[in-house]
Amino acid sequence: MGRMVWACVPRVDGDPVFSALLDAKAWDDPQARGFWAIELENCVAVEQHYIRNTPILVTRQSDAQGNAIEILDFCPRHKHKGRIYRPVAFIRIVRPVAGSPRIRVKLRPTTAWNAEKVPVSYGSNHIRIVLSYMAMRISTNAPIGLIAQESWFRLEQDAHFFMGPDEGFSDALRPAIERMLDDTIHEWQLWVRGLAIPAEWQEAVIRSAITLKLCQHEETGAIVAALTTSIPEHADSGRNWDYRYCWVRDAYYTVEALNRLGALDVLESYLVYLRNIVDGAKGGHIQPLYDVRGNATLTEWEAEQLPGYRGMGPVRVGNAAYEQIQHDAYGQIVLSSVQGFIDQRLLRMAGHADFEALEAVGERAWAVYDQPDAGLWELRTRAHVHSYSAVMCWAACDRLAHAATALDLPVRAGHWQNRADTMKARILEAAWRTDSKAISANFEDDSRDASLLQLLDLRFLTADDPMFIGTLAALETDLRRGNDMLRYSAPDDFGEPVTAFNVCTFWLIEALHRTGRTDEARALFEEMLSRRTAAGLLSEDIDPISGELWGNYPQTYSLVGIINCAVLLSKPWSAMR
Repeated sequence: MGRMVWACVPRVDGDPVFSALLDAKAWDDPQARGFWAIELENCVAVEQHYIRNTPILVTRQSDAQGNAIEILDFCPRHKHKGRIYRPVAFIRIVRPVAGSPRIRVKLRPTTAWNAEKVPVSYGSNHIRIVLSYMAMRISTNAPIGLIAQESWFRLEQDAHFFMGPDEGFSDALRPAIERMLDDTIHEWQLWVRGLAIPAEWQEAVIRSAITLKLCQHEETGAIVAALTTSIPEHADSGRNWDYRYCWVRDAYYTVEALNRLGALDVLESYLVYLRNIVDGAKGGHIQPLYDVRGNATLTEWEAEQLPGYRGMGPVRVGNAAYEQIQHDAYGQIVLSSVQGFIDQRLLRMAGHADFEALEAVGERAWAVYDQPDAGLWELRTRAHVHSYSAVMCWAACDRLAHAATALDLPVRAGHWQNRADTMKARILEAAWRTDSKAISANFEDDSRDASLLQLLDLRFLTADDPMFIGTLAALETDLRRGNDMLRYSAPDDFGEPVTAFNVCTFWLIEALHRTGRTDEARALFEEMLSRRTAAGLLSEDIDPISGELWGNYPQTYSLVGIINCAVLLSKPWSAMR
C-alpha cells in the first residue's frame, strides 16, 4: 500500500524515523506510528516492480473503477560536480496513471526508538520533522494542509516529495527530482552493465548484487550484515538481533561474491575500512564487528517502546557480540585483503606497508588458532576450539604466503607457508573422527556444523578427499532437513534450532556440485530461488516445514549464496549464444 515502514537516519545503524516494521498496531489504529503511507482510495490491487537494473521501486495501486496511481521510491545516488551525490534523503514521486484517483498521505514519524513524540510543523511548501538527533524536512508540491489532516484529495498531477536534512530546497522541485530520478537510473544501470554476471539466472544475480552494494556504507566502506534489527529467527524465539553493523566475517563473504562479478569498487572501499580497523588494533585483538564508522563499542539494549515484529519482541539495539572472542576474523581479514597484492585492476594495489600490517594479523591467527572461541554462530554462554575458526586462522597464514610471493618476499612466504602447514596438520589431528569418518565442529567432541562445508571454498580440502566426502555425508545426515540445511542441531543458548539458515543451504549446493552431484545441486538451487520474496530477496532463515522466511532482511549471507551458486552452476556464455 505504498507504506515506508523502516528507515534509519542519518545512517543504517541510526534511529528509525519509520519503525512500524517493529510494531504490532493495525494500520487504521489512530495510535499507529512509524510509517509514511501513500494510499489510493478504495484500492483493491497492488503491484510492485523495480525499474530494470536499479533499486528504484515502482508501486502501482488501482481500484475497481479503473483509477490508478504509481509511486516511485528511491534514494538519489548519482554523479554530481565530480563526486557521487548521495544525501541522507528519500524521494517519492506519485503519478496519476489512470482515471481520476484520490489519495491520502499519512506521515507519522518516530524518534528515540518510539520513546518520544516527534514535533511536526508545516510551511507553505514543506513539512519539518524534529527528531531527537537531527531535524528533517520534506519539500513537496502536494497540498500541505491536506497532508497535515490526512485528508483524501484528487491527484491531478505528479506529486513530488524530497525528505532530507532540514535545509531549503534550492532548485525548482519537480524538474530537480525528475533529473535526480533519471541520473540515479543511469548510475545504477551503468554499474550493473559492468558486472561479469553468469549466463543463467541473471535477474536473481543482478538483484542480489544491487542489494549487496546497498548494504555498504559508502562514506567509510563498511558493509552491514542486514538492513534491519530484531526480526526473529523464528516465531517467539527471542533470537532477535541487531544486524545493522559490519561483521568482518559477513563483509568478507560479501566482497568475495561481488569479486566474482567484477564489482571491485565495493572491495576497494571495504579495504579502506578494513585497513583502519587493522591499524586501530595495533597488532592486537580484532572484534568480530564494528559499527559503520569503525566504532568498537556496540552496547546492546532493548527498545521497550516497540513491541517487535508482529509483536514478537524484544527489539534489540546494539549487539553484545562485539565483546566476544571469534578467531575466524583474522582469516577473513587476510582473505579480503590478499587480492590487493595480486589484482592489477585495482586503483590502489597493496604494498609492503600493508603486508607488514597484515603480518600482525597473521601472528594473532598463529597464536590463537587452537584456542577456544565463541565461533561464527556467536554462542553466548560457552566456548570451544571451533574447527571453522581454526581453519580460518590457517587461511590467514596460507594466504599471507601468497601475498609474500606476489611481493617477491621468498623468506616471508616460506615462513608463513611453514606455519600454515603446521596448523593444518594440527587441525586434522584434533578434528578428524575415525568413528564417524568426519571432521567435527570442534576439537573436543564429535558434533556437526554446516560451516565445515566451507573447507572446499577455503581450499583446506579438495572435493575428492575422503575426509571431505565423509564430512559431507555426516553433515547431510545430521543437519539436512529435506531441501534445507541447519547451522547445527545441538541445543544452544535458546534451545534446539527450529529454522534453517539459508546460506548453509547454499554452501550445501556448492558442495554437491563440486562432488559431482550437479543435477541435485541445480534442482536445489532452483528451489531456493523460488523462495525469494516478490522483491527477489531472501532473509536469514527459513522454516523447513512451512517454507516461511524469518530473520533480518535483506541478509547479505543469503544474497551471497545466490551469487556464488549461480556463478558456479551456470552454463558458460558460449553455450547460450
